[in-house]
Amino acid sequence: MHSLKWRVAAWYAGLLIAVLLIVSTVVGMRLQSILYAQARSRVSETMAQIASSVQASEDPFSLGFGGSDAYALLTDANNLTTWSSPTTFVQIDSSHGYPLAKSSNLGGTTIPKAVGLTARAPIARRRITLPIGTMLVEDRYFALGSHGVVVHVAERIDALERSIAQTRESIAVAVLAAMVAILALSWWLAGRAFDPLEHLAAAMREIGSERLDRRLHWAKRDDEIGRLAESFDDLLARLQEAFARERQFISDASHELRTPLTSINANAQMLLRWGDRDPAILRESLETIVAESAELSQMVGGMLLLAKADRGDAIPLEPLALGTLAGEAVESERAAAANKGLALRLDAQRGVFVLGEAHLLRQAIANLIENAIKFTAEGSVEVRVRADDTQAIVEVIDSGSGIPEAQQTQIFERFYRGDSSHARAVPGTGLGLAIVRSIARVHHGEVSAENAPGGGALLRVRLPRLREEFTEPS
Repeated sequence: MHSLKWRVAAWYAGLLIAVLLIVSTVVGMRLQSILYAQARSRVSETMAQIASSVQASEDPFSLGFGGSDAYALLTDANNLTTWSSPTTFVQIDSSHGYPLAKSSNLGGTTIPKAVGLTARAPIARRRITLPIGTMLVEDRYFALGSHGVVVHVAERIDALERSIAQTRESIAVAVLAAMVAILALSWWLAGRAFDPLEHLAAAMREIGSERLDRRLHWAKRDDEIGRLAESFDDLLARLQEAFARERQFISDASHELRTPLTSINANAQMLLRWGDRDPAILRESLETIVAESAELSQMVGGMLLLAKADRGDAIPLEPLALGTLAGEAVESERAAAANKGLALRLDAQRGVFVLGEAHLLRQAIANLIENAIKFTAEGSVEVRVRADDTQAIVEVIDSGSGIPEAQQTQIFERFYRGDSSHARAVPGTGLGLAIVRSIARVHHGEVSAENAPGGGALLRVRLPRLREEFTEPS
């Protein structure tokens, strides 16, 4: 199978060659037509001159050739010399085809008679070959009294045909040279157009999952190929970033899963060895297994929820009252706040609607509240729901120690738990805020973190607001 480069070059060259052949053929035929038309024009002009002379000198009272001025005019040697030229020949025949007179330049050559020429069909044209050359002949019958004569005017066209043949040869040579040039130029142009694509394809084949840091750096090309290479570099950058995130996720998940699994395994071994001997060890081991299993289950559930949030196209969306969802999330976390002695308040503006999935949005707000409760030792957690012209906003504000500025973007990464070592001082899986970010993104929104003006942390989710009027549940 031929390459695209070869096919484009072949089609381009074929098209140009076809146009060239058509043009050269038309030019050759037009040139031949013009040259033959000029020869016919000279013959016709000479015949018209003879006819005019005959008409002017014809004696209407003559009974035959003997007293006819026209006859004398046609057979006069001086007139024949006047009408002839080096390439024009004149011959006068009787109506039966016998030569009566001819121009001196014919010598011993005689123009053969014209067959079928009569008073009713007085004019004929033909092309003949004589010993002195090829002739273009016009024959005309003139009625002189009771008799008639036939005038032959011949134009030699040997030189014309040689010129036409030489012109055709020159055109053929020029066309052949042009065809060679077109083929070479087409291949060169196709190479200029497609060689960069071949280099790009080769570079793409060389890049694997372990070489995503390679770039083409073809931005200096200000054309479609340069823009394609730039898009490819951007794609590689996004892939490299995605692969890095996935590797980090796998690494973090492996680390986070290893701890509860190790604890469960160790306590299971203790049960096998001493569980039937010491009731305290039995109870403590079972409690540890239950707690670690619950945390492991929570972590796996968080991963599944993240996967569901990342597949936003599979989530059915409907109009939802954001204040109602926030109220339900607050109620689900009220017991946790009470256990730490924290006040949990809700300030929700009515009439704030978004297009979303109820369970995911409720989970996102609950995760924000749960995060605030974990990192607040005393004071309160407040949930606010409000809206502007285009956005619905959920804010969770706590009275804790706040978030260091360097960590305000990192806290939404998966398994990030407040410091570089992912310390386990605070209970949790490190997936809560990552889930919030994924849910916000699947709803075409965004999440951010900052320090509240009065101290503590402020986490904010912005979602597109529905402008239609809906009835909010009471």
